[in-house]
Amino acid sequence: MTNVLKFEIVASRVKRDELMHLSRQLGAFVRAGLPLIEAVRILGEEAKNPTVKKVMADVEAGLHRGERLSDCLDRHPKVFPDYYRGIMRSAELTGQLDVVLAQLAAYLERDLEARRKISSALIYPLVIAAMSMVTVVVMAVFVLPKFRVFFDGLNAELPLPTRILLGVTNFFAQWWWAVLGGAALLWLISFVATRSSGGRYVRDSLLLRLPVLGPTLRFALVERFCRVLSSMASAGVALPEALHVATQSLRNRVFMRSLGSVGEAMMQGEGLARPLSATGLFPSTAARMIRVGEETGTLDVQLEVTARYYEGELDYRLKRLTAFFEPAVIIVMGLIVGFVAIAMVSAMYGIFDQVK
Repeated sequence: MTNVLKFEIVASRVKRDELMHLSRQLGAFVRAGLPLIEAVRILGEEAKNPTVKKVMADVEAGLHRGERLSDCLDRHPKVFPDYYRGIMRSAELTGQLDVVLAQLAAYLERDLEARRKISSALIYPLVIAAMSMVTVVVMAVFVLPKFRVFFDGLNAELPLPTRILLGVTNFFAQWWWAVLGGAALLWLISFVATRSSGGRYVRDSLLLRLPVLGPTLRFALVERFCRVLSSMASAGVALPEALHVATQSLRNRVFMRSLGSVGEAMMQGEGLARPLSATGLFPSTAARMIRVGEETGTLDVQLEVTARYYEGELDYRLKRLTAFFEPAVIIVMGLIVGFVAIAMVSAMYGIFDQVK
């Protein structure tokens, strides 16, 4: 899941929590009345990440040359995502830099929390699966072959479950290179296919159609879209630009293609709620809440309310996903371990019969 929901906001060299703390500290310094150049210099000196140090040094140099902060950030798109830089440009115009930085830090913190919830939901089932597989491998590779030697010495035939299990282990022992090669080939094919725009669209479309996982992913994308769009709208970013940046932040080709048509419809005067509903990707509840914001002139507020609503729905879906995934893993691994146990017990009874 974690791979299904990997929509990166920042480059791998600068983690989300680092960008979150950077935004929070810079906002606090500005709110305290510290000159922006001095605040950037302090952050660069205190940063432990070499990339952050270099970026802050470049930003400080740009500010000394008289450049705007947003222009300095534009030179580092791998560290500061599009929506981040867009909001910062608007913050400079409105003079609310400290407020906007606090909003950005809060958004990044919520995004981190959502990812932690997904990770924690998957840890327990994965640990069970790993331990079960280790148990099966140890018994099949090191224990059961000794039974075969014993039965061969008695010129007796192994029980059927034991023969099946040994046949499977022998197959993997003899053809492991073919299995690994086939798996590597499949991975390579999927990797190459998803490098193209069409391949990524097919992959994202299949993910959205998966049972249980698909609806959870859809809610996560709706929550992120509304959250980013709300942050940019409240910061004074023009809605067409905010829509473009919020769309790019999703990294899901199905949503991105559909939201492209939403932007075109909005420019033709159809508003936002109606085109969003026409995509078939946004739940009717989200479209209604956004329509209320358009009609009352509180679109940024309603987008934030919608984001919070789907944040709660996402938590509920994650709990359901965990409730579904954990028993499924336990049942499957129980069947595998149970079959191995039957193979061993039947072999032991066979030994007793031969001894008698």
